Amino acid sequence: MTLWFTLPADQRRSHANPGAHLSFVSPTVLRSRGFRFYFFSREEPRAHVHVQHATGEAKLWLDPVLEVAHNYGLTAGRLAQAMRIATEHYDEIRRAWNEHFES
Repeated sequence: MTLWFTLPADQRRSHANPGAHLSFVSPTVLRSRGFRFYFFSREEPRAHVHVQHATGEAKLWLDPVLEVAHNYGLTAGRLAQAMRIATEHYDEIRRAWNEHFES
């Protein structure tokens, strides 16, 4: 499991790494058990997180309660696993949302 939000200085946009700015558009906030949890910077204002797995993707609302907004191909078992991970790390994900969108 890896938690992070701030992009390291060596990965920020520069002439040496011109594509790195894309990490600010969809920053990864958590990787765990084959899932990537991330945000899209230019999307709707309601707090949510996207979840990507090799087998599909989902969008989870963070407020008013953690729930599935959309599921794109995850099996019921994978979706349940993603929800468990999101529940376990809800505070970190919510804090990352606040830092990213309120800055």
